[in-house]
Parts: sequence; C-alpha cells; structure tokens
Amino acid sequence: MIPLDELLGFSGVLFAIGIFGVLTRRNFILLLVSIEIIMNAAILNFIAFAAYSPSGSPSGQSIAVILIGLAATEIAVGLAIVLALNRIIGSVNVAQAMELKL
Repeated sequence: MIPLDELLGFSGVLFAIGIFGVLTRRNFILLLVSIEIIMNAAILNFIAFAAYSPSGSPSGQSIAVILIGLAATEIAVGLAIVLALNRIIGSVNVAQAMELKL
C-alpha cells in the first residue's frame, strides 16, 4: 500500500501542474485539460483519505464518483463552448475570445 504522504504529495504536484496550466495557457482546449488535471488531483485526495480513514466508510469513493461525473460534464460543456467559439471567431485562443463583442 502506498503511504498517505506520497499520495498527497503526488496530488499536490498534479494540482500545481494544473494551476500552472490554467495561468499560462492561451488555448481553450489546453485550459480545459489543465482544469481536468486539477479535478483529478482533488479526486485522488478523496480516494486517499477514504483509503486511510479509520472508520472505513466509502464516502470518499462515492464523492470521487460524483466528481468524475462532474468532470465529464464539465469537459462536454467546455468542448461545446470551444466549438461554438471556433465557428464564430475561427480560433480557440483565449485573448481573441476576450475581445469578442456580440
């Protein structure tokens, strides 16, 4: 079994990579991937704490399943928005979308 501190360290590294991606990316698709990495770090935390919980309750796993569904929904809606923006402005660049006036 993997120690809890290693799981939390890996989750922190994933979270940091995701935050770095959100702050530095100029492409909507890469921005969505970075948000997905952040969500996966949170899911890993819930599963790690549930595995090491003394009561053994499966609440962490159930929250993780709900978060996986939420992440899939977020990606589907995000990709729909990206496709609509690509049709309107012809690009998936964040800076061009910020200048868009409807």
